[in-house]
Amino acid sequence: SVSGICAASIGALNAAASAVQSGSANAAVAVASEFPSRLFKASRFENRNTDIDFDAHFLRWMLSDGAGGAMLKNQPATQGLSLKIKWIHQQSFSGDMPTCMQVGQSIGNTLPGYLDYPTLAAAEKAGAFDLRQNIRTLPNLFDMGLHEYAKLVKAGHLNPKDVDWFLCHYSSERFKPMMAELMQEAGIAISSKKWFSNLSSKGNTGSASIFIMLDEFFKSKKASLKVGQQIFGFVPESGRFSVAYFLLEVVDCNTQAQAPCVAPATTIDFASDFAHHLAPAPMTAEGQTGGVADTLKGLMAVWHGYRSEVFRTEIASAIMHGHIQLNDYLNWMECWIPQVREGSLWMRRAASSMSQEYQQLAQLVQTHAGEEQLDWQVLYHDYIQAGGKLDASHLRRNPGGEALNAFMHSCAERKNPIGLLGGIYIIEGTGQRIVPTLLPKLKQHLNVPSSVLKFIEYHGENDQAHMMRWLDAVKMAVNIDANAAAEIVRVAETVAALYLQQWKFVLLNQ
Repeated sequence: SVSGICAASIGALNAAASAVQSGSANAAVAVASEFPSRLFKASRFENRNTDIDFDAHFLRWMLSDGAGGAMLKNQPATQGLSLKIKWIHQQSFSGDMPTCMQVGQSIGNTLPGYLDYPTLAAAEKAGAFDLRQNIRTLPNLFDMGLHEYAKLVKAGHLNPKDVDWFLCHYSSERFKPMMAELMQEAGIAISSKKWFSNLSSKGNTGSASIFIMLDEFFKSKKASLKVGQQIFGFVPESGRFSVAYFLLEVVDCNTQAQAPCVAPATTIDFASDFAHHLAPAPMTAEGQTGGVADTLKGLMAVWHGYRSEVFRTEIASAIMHGHIQLNDYLNWMECWIPQVREGSLWMRRAASSMSQEYQQLAQLVQTHAGEEQLDWQVLYHDYIQAGGKLDASHLRRNPGGEALNAFMHSCAERKNPIGLLGGIYIIEGTGQRIVPTLLPKLKQHLNVPSSVLKFIEYHGENDQAHMMRWLDAVKMAVNIDANAAAEIVRVAETVAALYLQQWKFVLLNQ
C-alpha cells in the first residue's frame, strides 16, 4: 500500500517492479482506484453552516471515478509487444510548502480539523470533510515539475528528441501550455504531436489516471508502435507536492530482459531493467554546445535547488503556514530595502564596464536599471505604511544581503561582466516566481490593506516583462561569447547561495 494521491500509482509500480527485479516474486500487480463521487454527493452539501468555498466546490466537477492496474513480469510477452521500464524517478517537495490538497481540515485548509469538532456530524456540517485543493499554490507544482524534468535532461537520463510518445497526467487542459515556452527556449520541449491524453474522455481519475492512460494508449497505438520506441511519462501530485517520471521502451519477445517484466492488467506486458535508480548519465560529445538552450538548462538546475531552499527558510515557512507576524514583515523589509536600493547601482556599473561589442546589451541593462532605480522608495513607503519607524538611511542589509551586494558590485567592475545575467535570473526569478506565491499569504495573515504590499505586488507582475528582456540579453551574450553560458551559470550559482543566506538571516536579524 502506497499513500498519496496521483503519484501513488507510480510508487506502487516502483515497489512492484522492485519485488520482481529482486527475485522475491515472479510477477506482481500494481493497482490504483479512485471513487471520489462518494465525496461529492449532493446530500453532503446540504444543511451547511457556511457557503461552500471555491477550493472545495470546483473539485466536484474536476474528478472522476476510475481504476487501473499493471502486471509486472520478469520477461517480455511471448507474443506481440511489451513495454520495458527503463527507469522510474520520484521526487518529493513536501517540505517546501503546506499541504495543497486534503480532506479533514476546514475552509482555507486550516484548523480546526475534523477531530477538533465535538462530533463528526458537526465536522461534516462545517465542511471539514470536504476535499479541497489550494489552487493559488498549484502553479508552483508545475514549476517544480518543469525544473525536475530539466534536471533529468541535463543529467543525460532523457533526450526529448528521442521521446516518441509523452503521457502526461494533468487535471485541466489549461495546464498543458503553461510550461511550453520555457521548455522550448531551454531545448527540452516535446512536440505536441507526441502528447497522449485521455482527459477529455476519461476525466481526471487521480492515482488511477496513468494506468488507465497507459492501457488506452497501448490499445489505440498498438498497431503503429515499433520496437525501440520510447514512451516518457510524467505524473505530478498536489497533495503534498511531488513529481514522478518514467521511461518505457517498446520491446518484443526477441528482446532479452535483464531484469523484471511489467504489463497493465489487461493485455500488455512490460519489462523492467531498472526500477529503483536512474541509469548512469551518458557522456556528452566533447565540445558540443547548445547556446541559449545550454544556458537555460544550467540556470533551471540552479533555480530548482534555490527555490526549494527558499521555501524552507524560517521567514518563507512562517508566511506559507500563517505564522507570520507584523514585526517579522517589518524586519524583512528593513534588510530588504537597502538591498533593493543597490540594484540599479551595480547594474549601471556593469553597463559601463562593457566594451563596444556589448553596447546593445549594455543599453538593455541601463534600461533595466532606470526602471528599477526608484523601486526601493515604493518598498520603503510600504514599510512606513505598515508601521515601520526607521529612517531609510538607518536601514541595513543583513549579513546575507551584505555578502550578495558585495559580490554583485565586484562582478560589475569586471570587464564585460556578462555573468551578472545569471545573478539577475535568480533575483528577478525570485520576484516572478516566489513573491507571487507569498503575496496572498501575506495579505491573508498580516491583516493589512493592499496599500502596504504595493511593491511586492508590483514586483511579481512587472518581473515577468523583465524576464523576457533578460532572455533577449542572454541571447545577445551567447551570440558574442561562446563561453558566456558557463559564466552565466557560475554566477547564478553564487548569487543563489548568497541570496539564500539573505532569506535565512531575516528572522535571525531581529
